[in-house]
Amino acid sequence: MSVRLAAISSKPLSLDAHLAAVDDPAMGAVTTFVGRVRDHDPDAAGAVVALEYSAHPDAEAALRAIAEQAVGETDAVVAVSHRVGRLGVGDAAVVIAVAAPHRAAAFEVCRTVIETIKTGLPVWKRQLEQDGTATWLGLGG
Repeated sequence: MSVRLAAISSKPLSLDAHLAAVDDPAMGAVTTFVGRVRDHDPDAAGAVVALEYSAHPDAEAALRAIAEQAVGETDAVVAVSHRVGRLGVGDAAVVIAVAAPHRAAAFEVCRTVIETIKTGLPVWKRQLEQDGTATWLGLGG
């Protein structure tokens, strides 16, 4: 099974859980990506204090499909989760772990997963600024 974890969760995400999901003695490379809420955004007028993520009911199935497509013909295995709800600065919004026999595939699959999440996962975010301004942003955050 190439996708060992694909979840939309309202609970904090654990990098350790994702690493454990892809742990495999046949894999010589493991890459990770953690997308965190930052305190600024190029489009924000002021400081960002939180993000509120919401997801379509089919988002978890879409996330699994994104990971499966990224794996393609490689021997990589993937664990990926996206958080929903209100997240403060520093909270993990996305966690990805990819294991593969060799580093090139691990890096490529990991990058493909996050880039496709940004353009194709039915998850939206509402960016909250310090002054109370709230802005809705598109697919995948």
